[in-house]
Formats: sequence, C-alpha cells, structure tokens
Amino acid sequence: MAAQNKAPGGKQPTINDVAALAGVSKKTVSRVINRSEFLTDKTRAAVEKAIEQLGFVPNPQARALAFRRNFLIALLHDNPNAQTVLNFQRGVLDAIKDSDLALLVRPVDRTSDAMLEDVRTFLEKQRPIGAMLLPPISENDDLAALCENLGVRYVRIGSAPLDDAKHCISSNDREVVAEAVRRLIALGHRRIGFVRGPVGFRSAAERETGFLEALADAGLELPAEFNAPGNYRYTAGIEAGEALLSLAAPPTAIFCSNDEMAAGVMSVAHGKGVKVPEQLSIIGFDDSPTATHIWPALSTVRWPIHEMGIRAAQTLVPDFLAPGTKVAEDAVLASTFVERQSVAPPPGS
Repeated sequence: MAAQNKAPGGKQPTINDVAALAGVSKKTVSRVINRSEFLTDKTRAAVEKAIEQLGFVPNPQARALAFRRNFLIALLHDNPNAQTVLNFQRGVLDAIKDSDLALLVRPVDRTSDAMLEDVRTFLEKQRPIGAMLLPPISENDDLAALCENLGVRYVRIGSAPLDDAKHCISSNDREVVAEAVRRLIALGHRRIGFVRGPVGFRSAAERETGFLEALADAGLELPAEFNAPGNYRYTAGIEAGEALLSLAAPPTAIFCSNDEMAAGVMSVAHGKGVKVPEQLSIIGFDDSPTATHIWPALSTVRWPIHEMGIRAAQTLVPDFLAPGTKVAEDAVLASTFVERQSVAPPPGS
C-alpha cells in the first residue's frame, strides 16, 4: 500500500507538496487535477503517483475559485411528467458518474412572469458550469439567451431541433408518430382517435402534426369528436377515454401523445368492457415503465430520453468528463415504434 500523508511536519498534504514530490510546477499539478489534455503521459503519471503517495485530496472550493464556477451542472424543468424528468436525470448521472461533477435539479414555473428573473437569481447564486433545459422551457429563446448572457453553458432538449448542434439535443417525434399511425392504418383502422398533448408544448405539436400527416397520406381525416384534449397526465387519459368511448360510433384505435394518457384510456376501456386490442387498439408515446406495467402491454413510441440525458451532459461539459470518455456527436436521437399487445386489426376486419 502506498504511503500517505508524508507532507513536511505531518501536516495535511497540499498542492505545493505534490508539485515538489513530482518535480513539476503547481500549475502543472492543477492541470492534472482538472484533467487538462495539454500534458504528456509521463508528466501526468508522475503527478498522479505523487498524489497517491501523499494521499492528497483536491480542495473543491479552491477548484471552484480557479474556474469561477462550482462543479455543478443544473437541470431546469417544468414538466408534468415526472418519469420523463427522472429518466433524463438518470442519463445525466450516468454520463458524469466518473467525473467530479454533481447534478443540481431545479423545477421552475414557466407560467410565472418572474420565471426568467428567478432563473437568473438561481444561476448567479449557484454558479453552475452549465444548464440543461427540458421541454417545454427549452423552447423559450429568452431563457437560452439568459444563459448565454450569464456565461453559463446550456443545452436545450426538444422534440425537434431548437438551436445549433452544440446547444440542442432533439428527437424525431413527427416522423415516428406518423410511422406508428401508418401501422394502425395498415392493420385496417379507419376510425382513429387522437389524444393531444398540452397546448403550447412543441412535443405536442410535433406529435399532432405527425398524426395528421399519416391520416392525410391515407386520404383520412380526423373528425372533431375524435380529437380529445390532453395534458400528459393519467387523469387526462381518463377524461379522453370517457369522451371517445362514449360516442355512438367510437374509434377502433386511439393514439395518445404519451403513455400516461394511454394508460388512462385503457383503464376506461376495461371499465366499459371494451376489449383491448380485440375491439380497441391503443398506442402511446415514451415507452415509460407504465407501458409494460399495464395489460395488455402497450404499443408505444420509445423516446430515447435516457440517452438524451447522456448526450446532453456530454455536449454540455465534454472537458469535465473522465479521461477517455467517448463523446458522440449526433444532435438528433431517433425514436422508434415498439409494437406490443395493445394493437390488432379492427373488429370484423
């Protein structure tokens, strides 16, 4: 085992002690600690050996002062779907687990007139290296400009590109929703209901556009009574299911803009004795745990939110990640349609 705490006088070792033992400057030790790329392998190895021998532990406050930032990255969100936030957060934590970074999660109120000022105060107090913005607040250009003005790196997450590649990680919601609806049409469905996402969400608009494009390509229209409002919550799915399945001629298939609402629709179907998928096909969006925790298992669009969390962190702070971390460059991550047991041809087909 390497000897430890060998600083002169038995005191806690300092960066100066490391520099003296390694035969380098204090600045070089700092570069090794902060994982600078501008060092030879020989120099890096010498410093790391000295750090191990002395049992030196870098002072996080001193490092923060040197960078004029805390070793924090912030996740800002106002999202009604807790599972989305959790899955994204897990991706970020996976990306930074071998680094010195920590994640700070901050919910905000996008409807408040004081949102921008609240975020400004938060960023000025916490001094994070960067911020990740989840939808729908990621769609706020003023919020992105605020980060830029404060010198805080930022990455926006969206269902469509919102910024240049270094400031945005997005998915292809419109195209994959159209693919899912075309599957229903191919099975023979012509009466297809739709449960929308929240008004003002880009994701909701992208998914609705994809839905309508698939219908139009097949020469179909969406009747007004088949178009149900939603807000990404389970209760909205219950309300939509009651409205759609109480019609004299209800739809034979329903596309829901997320899995929570799809689960609500399925619950109503079970309560009314409507068999899924024999009498009603249902598709959701997200591929959250809900999709496989209900019966029949839900056909859905897999939104790569975990991978988006990883990619967002890699894009935001590539220079703070563990040495050797492979940073992918794709700014658009493809969603995929996952067909399970909740989809079948319409009755009588």
